[in-house]
Amino acid sequence: MIIHYGYQDGSGKYYVSIDAEKCNACKVCIEKCPQNALKIDTVMIDIEDKQVAVVHESHRKKIQYTCASCHQKKEIHCAQSCKKGAIAATWEKK
Repeated sequence: MIIHYGYQDGSGKYYVSIDAEKCNACKVCIEKCPQNALKIDTVMIDIEDKQVAVVHESHRKKIQYTCASCHQKKEIHCAQSCKKGAIAATWEKK
């Protein structure tokens, strides 16, 4: 199950996507995020609760701005640090 955090508006698409089935809650992405936008939380996957990385509620509606510095430098620390490939970042400006 892939969980998408972010939004699409007239300026583009801005998402951080976490594959809850791949995420093992190792916390490496949390440690690498310079904006402290991630945390570990319990998510219902199928019929079981699982600890996975999620985007803090306070960052969900402003992900375009939270992640801007990483995207400008082309250093997506959360996605690049995830050995399981559980995190992806979509950043498509119009």
